[in-house]
Amino acid sequence: MAETDTDPADEFDASISPGALDERTPGLFSRYRRLPQNVLIISLVSFLNDASSEIIYPLLPVFLSVALGASPAIIGLIEGGAESVSSFLKLFAGYFSDRSGRRKAPVVFGYGLASIVRPLLGFATSWPQVFAVRFADRVGKGIRSAPRDAMIADSAAPHERGLAFGFHRAMDHLGAVAGPLLGFALLVLIAGNYNAPTLAEYRLIFLAASVPALAAVLVAAFAIRETRQDREDGRASRKAERERADALRAETDNTAAPVAPAVTAIPPRFSLRGFDGNFKRFLVIIALFTLSNSSDAFLLLRAQEVGISTGTIPLLWAALHVMKVLSSLVGGDLSDRLGRKTLIVTGWLFYAAVYLGFAFVSTVGGAWALFLIYGIYFGLAEGAEKALVADLVPADQRGTAYGLYNLAFSITVWPASLLMGALWSWRGAGVAFVASACVGTLAALLLATTVRPGARHAASSPAR
Repeated sequence: MAETDTDPADEFDASISPGALDERTPGLFSRYRRLPQNVLIISLVSFLNDASSEIIYPLLPVFLSVALGASPAIIGLIEGGAESVSSFLKLFAGYFSDRSGRRKAPVVFGYGLASIVRPLLGFATSWPQVFAVRFADRVGKGIRSAPRDAMIADSAAPHERGLAFGFHRAMDHLGAVAGPLLGFALLVLIAGNYNAPTLAEYRLIFLAASVPALAAVLVAAFAIRETRQDREDGRASRKAERERADALRAETDNTAAPVAPAVTAIPPRFSLRGFDGNFKRFLVIIALFTLSNSSDAFLLLRAQEVGISTGTIPLLWAALHVMKVLSSLVGGDLSDRLGRKTLIVTGWLFYAAVYLGFAFVSTVGGAWALFLIYGIYFGLAEGAEKALVADLVPADQRGTAYGLYNLAFSITVWPASLLMGALWSWRGAGVAFVASACVGTLAALLLATTVRPGARHAASSPAR
């Protein structure tokens, strides 16, 4: 049978229609306070884990290039490879969370693995050892991310889905504010010269980063609740729809309608066949955009090139994430009000403009300004992208859908960093950043013209 292009979101909702929130709608702060408890707890876990990760991440490019002698191409290999493996694992973790009906176990295991291996960076003496640790850390992320995102979508009602993902991203970015500030404080306290830490001083800082990671695991293990009812209802509803379609075909063929068996859950399939062409186009465009989206390590190296010192890089990183927090809180709410696609396209265009700016920036002040504008892209696009995934697929296939979303990301995330590093080494930073800006702009235009946002009628609220 030829594939149809009907939109399954017409049956199970996308987002509330733009303008549907009237004057009786609570204020933004009140709406965040009313989010489900599971969303709040998962967001706290992300805050703690990201605080741990971001103590390390801003220092890692300098640690690799200065302390271990790695080139930009090697940094691209490490970061791109680690993120690519993470994204491939998200596909399988998401599918098995749909298949088993359990999402909490992979979430807790993923955070636990990261908390165990991350401190080992402190003992690395060569870039292959760093690659091995980053690989294992990102394996943990790959296992937890899709089930965690599906749990957020399971917990939130359709009309607050953008708000829920916006809040989660804001808390994640708030951890990325706390982490660099803690990293800067540790540099000042531990390093004799915080602009040129020794290998032993890096080791102590990386070991200290394990404390908030351990706290994240404990909160995840004891406070997150499993959510299953809406997925079971979704499976039963889709089975009932199939039975009604069978009965209608039988009636049309003048044959006796088959006796409908008891409505039971249908296990999801590990396949793209259950998803419509609109969702598939979205995945292809995500892959294209990610080809422009290389590791942020290159932004930090560019900042260092124009004169930002090693000691102030954690402060720059913290300022970026302050902007991410603020824009995520506003962007999640706007995606419920104005529509997901509008926010994503706008965010991607912000991204392309920032990368074009990095191609020509030559002053410390210019680099700071670009980093702050860069934070707006995350607030507009990140939460809206994840909410749109939930809008376009049935509840019982969300884990698989988030896995596919991350697979689309993984297909090009490693090539993106490899190409960025290769272009930088061959033709310089300017050419590399201009190329990324062009690809990002093309992806935004394709999203605007080829992907439908889906139906905008709220279905039903899940059990809290």
